[in-house]
Amino acid sequence: METVPPLSGLRIVDLSTWIAGAYCTKLFADGGAEVIKVEPADGDPLRKWSASGASVPAGSAGALFNYLAASKRSVVVDSSSSLDELLDSADAVVWSRGSALTPHEILDRHPHLSVTSITPFGLEGPWADKPATEFTLQAWSGGIVGMWRGAPDRPPVHVGGQIGEWLTGLYAAIGTLASLRRAGSVGEVVDVSMLEVQASCLTYYPVTFYEQLGYPMRKRRSVPTPGVAAARDGLVGLGVGTGQQWFDFCAMVGHPEWTEDRSLLLKRNHLAPTIDGWVAERTIDEVLEVATAFRIPNAPIVDGANAPTYEHFQQRKTFRPNPTDGATNPRPPYRMSSVPLREPGPAPKLGEHTLDAGERLPRAPIEGRGPLPFSGLRVLDMTAYWAGPMVGHLLALLGAEVIHLESPSRPDGVRLVGGVPQTEDQYWERGPIFTSLNTNKKSLTVDLTDPRGLDLVRQMVGTCDVVVENFTARVLDQLGLGYESLREIRPDLIMARMPGFGLDGPWRDLAAFAFVIEDASGLTWLTGHPDQLPVEPYTVGDPNAGLHTLFGLMLALEHRDRTGEGSLVETAMVDAALSITAEQVVEHSAYGALLARTGNRGPCAAPQNLYQAADPDGRAYDDSWVAIAVVTDEQWSALSNAIGQPDLATDPALATSEGRVREHDRIDALLGQWCRERTADEIVESLWTVGVAVGKVIQPHHQTDLPQLQFRGFFEEVDHPVAPRSRYATLPMKFSRGPEQLHVRPAPLFGEHNAELLGELGLSPDELDKLEADGVIGNALLTAKEGNG
Repeated sequence: METVPPLSGLRIVDLSTWIAGAYCTKLFADGGAEVIKVEPADGDPLRKWSASGASVPAGSAGALFNYLAASKRSVVVDSSSSLDELLDSADAVVWSRGSALTPHEILDRHPHLSVTSITPFGLEGPWADKPATEFTLQAWSGGIVGMWRGAPDRPPVHVGGQIGEWLTGLYAAIGTLASLRRAGSVGEVVDVSMLEVQASCLTYYPVTFYEQLGYPMRKRRSVPTPGVAAARDGLVGLGVGTGQQWFDFCAMVGHPEWTEDRSLLLKRNHLAPTIDGWVAERTIDEVLEVATAFRIPNAPIVDGANAPTYEHFQQRKTFRPNPTDGATNPRPPYRMSSVPLREPGPAPKLGEHTLDAGERLPRAPIEGRGPLPFSGLRVLDMTAYWAGPMVGHLLALLGAEVIHLESPSRPDGVRLVGGVPQTEDQYWERGPIFTSLNTNKKSLTVDLTDPRGLDLVRQMVGTCDVVVENFTARVLDQLGLGYESLREIRPDLIMARMPGFGLDGPWRDLAAFAFVIEDASGLTWLTGHPDQLPVEPYTVGDPNAGLHTLFGLMLALEHRDRTGEGSLVETAMVDAALSITAEQVVEHSAYGALLARTGNRGPCAAPQNLYQAADPDGRAYDDSWVAIAVVTDEQWSALSNAIGQPDLATDPALATSEGRVREHDRIDALLGQWCRERTADEIVESLWTVGVAVGKVIQPHHQTDLPQLQFRGFFEEVDHPVAPRSRYATLPMKFSRGPEQLHVRPAPLFGEHNAELLGELGLSPDELDKLEADGVIGNALLTAKEGNG
């Protein structure tokens, strides 16, 4: 059987700069593609980058560049004809602003190419040319207050670590490979918007939630209780994701009386001092040991220094040395049973390679593929909540037939998120998060605890190309539904498993909620004010895991298309998170620098911060904020003049970015005073007009107010047979070949397709009636409600 990496034979030309494009093409290089990075004569800016400000010696590249550029080639192109020759030999291009050609010009000259564009707002629309940074886009996306993180007496806080860059690169990789899966040899432009990526990943379907239920998910900033706390020897994260976990937590900390107060299920911040005191009396290991015994979600707060020291990561070989500089790098987050990923080669020296097209392995044939990337693919979606269903949802939006499997008596828990009263008719169909995550899918309800149900699932697997599951590590093996068992039914099956901490290692059986994954990966460490404990982002851990799982699954599809061989794809949620916090480990191992949270400041701009505006935000909230980020000296001069302080532009102490970092407190005071005398809209207008990146911190459920999202059709209205008609987010990228409409049918009703799907297996109506009467299929919730009625 062929053992070359799954993307061997694919040629990607990288015309991008900065992290998003670099991470996108790194994912292709890891998969075996030939990635040719086209650089200017003075090199990609990432070559000299260090988030900690470490000096990069002349002739060398920084550690982050060496990580992101491993196995790539570097060319310096001195003419358009040379570039055209290179593009003629390519399959796809990844582009960001700064190239001599626009994406549509590239496609016009090379109509076979998939051209992926990465921009702040998308290529077209009223904001397409507005200045922006990853930080100001967090403000516009609603992500800064997406889950109302942070103490109410302090400014809201962004998610640290340039997280939008990494997530945008991940979406760009998915979009590029999806485009390459289409039938035919006609290329297209894949237009990725970083604003839309952050709206998708830093908020939790807030528009649909608000329009279906009539209230936002959160109304005030708060710090989760329990959450991050200081043990005797460091920081630890604790959390509760269910009511039962709260009851168990109360017993664990010695306060069972708290369970008698039902109001504490929702409001318990005043208990933080007592909980913090309990944690402070113990070491990290003692806290984690007792929390694990009580099955309370827990993790140490991981950072760039301690991540490689944990036994779990060591046993799983999560990290490895970079072949260029020896710095510690995370491995790819997905592990495939059938085919190896490429071992990283050295990052290229500037202009090290020639434009010689050379020979390539043939790609898998595309004959037989459909008009959409996943047309003809059948997927059994055995997942729940967010991370898992997101995999099936993207497959369904792009053409796959996706069957969402639930138990008749225990539905997907996300159906119940939102607090819909159980007195409401068919309350389980009204959960806005479920309806958002499951459009275009079919619903099958089968009891896996009944042998007849297990047999039905096995038969269904025989009709499927892909199975996706996110049970805890041991569950499917105990049921006899592990990969080895299922491949006996369907030898070419691709099975994507996404356990929180992996299928092996000391943390294998830990509960894995998004906030725990964030704690254990560095996402939490970089988020928060520097004089306070860090706070969990509370959103990134789930979608990031789902997206990495999807890309790993797509690699397995490429391998199967070439060889006919299926694969197990294991994507641990924590490994996916470590992939987008890689810079922390890279910086510490290369330079001894521990990156730390800086509130709303950041390493790419100075000044960068949130500033309070004069007006309430107009939505019955107490305050409004704007995000301002100055990247260049020219922007600093423009800002100085815009705020009526032209002398700042000629102040020698502020003439460089380094100087502005040193004087950040002084600049913050001046900007703070100027902003407090103006409304948020006035600030945005003043600064955008002169080319300074600025964003209004919006409430996430008002994303639909943004003219750019309206122009791009980011939301589509969907009718549902039970829930109200609402607007649903689509994808943060537009394919020039379509589809124009992504949501073609609403989320399915519970068990809606039982008769159709099981009938295909040969079951008669009488047999189906018998199974339903026995509770093996059907809707036990409906039966119980009717019985109580």
